[in-house]
Amino acid sequence: MIVIGGPTATGKTQVAVELAQYFQCEIISADSRQVYAELNIGVNKPSPTQLAAVRHHLIGHVSIHQKYDAGNYEKDALFRLNELYKDKDLAILAGGTGLYLRAILEGLDIFPQVNETEVNNLKKIYHENGLTPLQDELNLHDPDYYLQVDKQNPHRLIRALSIIRSSGVKYSEFLTHQSRDRDFEPIPIYLNEERKKLYQKINHRVDEMVAQGLENEARDLFPFIQLNGLQTVGYREWFMHFEGKISKEEAIEKIKQHTRNYAKRQWTWFKPLQWPEFHADDLTAIITHIQTRLQ
Repeated sequence: MIVIGGPTATGKTQVAVELAQYFQCEIISADSRQVYAELNIGVNKPSPTQLAAVRHHLIGHVSIHQKYDAGNYEKDALFRLNELYKDKDLAILAGGTGLYLRAILEGLDIFPQVNETEVNNLKKIYHENGLTPLQDELNLHDPDYYLQVDKQNPHRLIRALSIIRSSGVKYSEFLTHQSRDRDFEPIPIYLNEERKKLYQKINHRVDEMVAQGLENEARDLFPFIQLNGLQTVGYREWFMHFEGKISKEEAIEKIKQHTRNYAKRQWTWFKPLQWPEFHADDLTAIITHIQTRLQ
């Protein structure tokens, strides 16, 4: 399995498409927001041209109104991969969601059942008081996980706190990181970009999203603001604008800022893996590397 990972805006989608065309195989997406049918512009789904060029899987296959997490993704992706491997010995996994990549490459840790009352209580705290009380509670009860979690992601904070409250055990103690056996050999490719240049690409892409109608897409989704699938960069900022908390210009700037922050967290996640590093325009070198591994 060719695995294409890296920070947002490094060109993973196009590289995956070109590799899939070259090696005549299909692509499994590893993006935790592109799974939702209702999210399009704000999650930078592959273009109609890219989708027509190569068959993609696990893009837009669930609704934001459905409960969907990394465990569901792991089951869906492994099922699709097993089907693909019946006809072909090669598949591509491409995306920047570290948890989804780890779910397929290593398997996920097993967590206890959570008390739904606690989940609802935490959601209420978030909607009434924002992220700060969730961050403070997590830092108090599990400072180890607090240091590594995406502190701007309410879904991750609520998930960890609901497990802590339900079990009385630190969330970090359930993180065993014990790899499960897989029936494929990964060939990892890390796409990266010089930081200043990547930030320029991110800013430009946000401007393009706005020109394509991101504000209207977010406005259509505003009635469902409480759903987990919408607690993401590109939508949260517009919701703040619709609530009168920030101006339109501030919303756009915050999307750029939060996307840059997300890229920083992705760099942190990928760095310890020490995957072979390439740029998106190094396609010939990437193909040569893959062919060497295949041989």
